[in-house]
Amino acid sequence: MLDCAKAGEEKRVIASLSEREIEFMLADWMSWARPDQCPPGVSQAGLPWTVWLVLGGRGAGKTRTGAEWVRGMALGLPPFADRPAGRIALVGETQADVRDVMIEGVSGLLSVHRRDERPVWQASRRRLEWPNGTIAQAFSAEDPDSLRGPQFDAAWLDELGKWRRAEETFDMLQFGLRLGAQPRQTVTTTPRPVPLLKRLMEDPATAISRAATRANAFHLAPSFLDAVVKRYAGTRLGRQELEGEWLDERNDALWSRAAIETCRIGAGAIPPLQRLVVAIDPPASSSRNSDSCGLIVAGIDANRTVHVLEDATLSQARPHVWAGKAAALYRDYEADAVVIETNQGGEMAEAVLREADPGLSVLPVRATRGKMLRAEPVALLYEQGRVKHAGLFRELEDEMCDFGPNQDGWGLSNGHSPDRLDALVWAVTALALGPKAAPRVRRL
Repeated sequence: MLDCAKAGEEKRVIASLSEREIEFMLADWMSWARPDQCPPGVSQAGLPWTVWLVLGGRGAGKTRTGAEWVRGMALGLPPFADRPAGRIALVGETQADVRDVMIEGVSGLLSVHRRDERPVWQASRRRLEWPNGTIAQAFSAEDPDSLRGPQFDAAWLDELGKWRRAEETFDMLQFGLRLGAQPRQTVTTTPRPVPLLKRLMEDPATAISRAATRANAFHLAPSFLDAVVKRYAGTRLGRQELEGEWLDERNDALWSRAAIETCRIGAGAIPPLQRLVVAIDPPASSSRNSDSCGLIVAGIDANRTVHVLEDATLSQARPHVWAGKAAALYRDYEADAVVIETNQGGEMAEAVLREADPGLSVLPVRATRGKMLRAEPVALLYEQGRVKHAGLFRELEDEMCDFGPNQDGWGLSNGHSPDRLDALVWAVTALALGPKAAPRVRRL
């Protein structure tokens, strides 16, 4: 049918079919699927694959591919499986994404089944149950611990490139994939330069499929192709979001990995430091799903060179936790001040620190410019060789090399907050930039 559609013959063929034949044909995914949407035979190294990585642009048909793979696994349909999988994990960025996209969406699981084989969605239990007894459970990447205990034959992971806690969630899932003769997982995502995706792409047991947005043009509104594709064609955002390209390093980022490498020194090469600070970029809220709390320790030597000593950033920590950690760093490094950004928390942020340790010297600061204007003078110091990294700070450097223009102005390509980078900017600013330089750091 795909060939008929390409040739413009699909209407004639459909008109010649009965209603029952049409229903059967629509349910026969292999009649419609593009080659990149069909399950691979072997991995990129010629081995039996354990991960099928489906990389594609927006609207390229990734969700339909994942849903059809789960359907085939649940029902034991060749070429997906030779017997039904008993337990399947459905993992999305949030529970709402699992429900609204993977299950109830236009291309989700409920829409790709015939009526007689369709599973029942039990929302209160967050699970699907097929007539043959197969069960799929819904999980959020915001809660990796929910994957402790359950076990599965297969898993569908959607938009892994956007997951806030990707490493933890993926690791917990791997421990649960222990049922059946060959547990497998399919990952459907727009590629983003995150370490986990890079490792999966380099794994010889991974099979990779790729598709650009235009590959699915038959199913997309012409206005979308005209307006969106034309607007972003040729841009970095377009290459990532429409072409589905893996861009390991942003050409428009303020930092490059090569430049950071020139700033790296060993721990034994740190000269005497005249002043040390612990910089904090606190999360905007204290909920369990809040941003991370950026925590950076840095000092400045007699030659006015800043040395980054530690990235102690905490994921989704409550105020008393990050305040206690900051106080411990202050004491361990015998720092001169704790620099804390107070735009979100105001006096509360300083009060939490004082409660953790009344003896802290606290320097509250406010952002009076956007992230790009705050970060640019710091990036300039790096170019001048006036900032050194005392070791490898993998996650901090990932944020630095991914910080550039996006839909909301400047930020990370996945849309999340650059918490580590923000804390770094505050640390370097407090140590090396005068009061008239951007960002404007001032006492309250």
